[in-house]
Amino acid sequence: MSVAPTEGEGARTLFIRRVHAEARDIRAFDVLPEGASDCHEMPFTPGQVALLEVGDAGRAYFAIASAPEDDELEFLVKNSNDPPARALYEMGPGDSVRLVEIAGRGFDLAAQEGRDLVFVAMGTGVAPLRSALRSVLPRAESFGQIVVLYGARTPEDFCYRDETGSWQAAGVELRQVISRPDGYEWSGQTGYVQSLLDNVLPSLSDPVALVCGSREMIEQTRDRLHEMGFEPERILTNY
Repeated sequence: MSVAPTEGEGARTLFIRRVHAEARDIRAFDVLPEGASDCHEMPFTPGQVALLEVGDAGRAYFAIASAPEDDELEFLVKNSNDPPARALYEMGPGDSVRLVEIAGRGFDLAAQEGRDLVFVAMGTGVAPLRSALRSVLPRAESFGQIVVLYGARTPEDFCYRDETGSWQAAGVELRQVISRPDGYEWSGQTGYVQSLLDNVLPSLSDPVALVCGSREMIEQTRDRLHEMGFEPERILTNY
């Protein structure tokens, strides 16, 4: 069903500048608003999501994977049965989508200064956490230990593999886990990402967890953190 373009106060046309493969059936799209030459100049909070209108395919929410300080906006898109995601996945440079609004509360990183940050992500849930991480790293000295716990089904499903080295060089402790190791050469841990919490949290003095993934994963991670004595206000989600 065709959906009429939205002409709300914050609506903008976004043009795709480049597309790059990030993982199996996952692509990243770098975009700029119409009229912008080299910087998006759109205020948002790390972790927020954008409601995009993708032609006649309709609307869907996509997390912003770039930091507010980055020149371009970036979206991580998985090829799926969702019509807007499938349509966007097939687009290329020069194509456009309509930004209807930016939504969600995101992560109040300033309020976490001085604390250890534990990023917990599964699958494409790494997108909003990457936004926060890219915002944090230039001022990493304002925080305690920074830990990234990242889970995926297989090694082929990890995104931003070209960036993890720079994260670690900046002092980030990165731990990755896969849930389906059969058929892959994998020397790391197996299971689900929340299983990594037991190995990390006891060594941190003042941790706060930033969690992104499926609703089921978020609930399971929240339950595990509660069992470990985490106070509810120290478990942050972006919506």
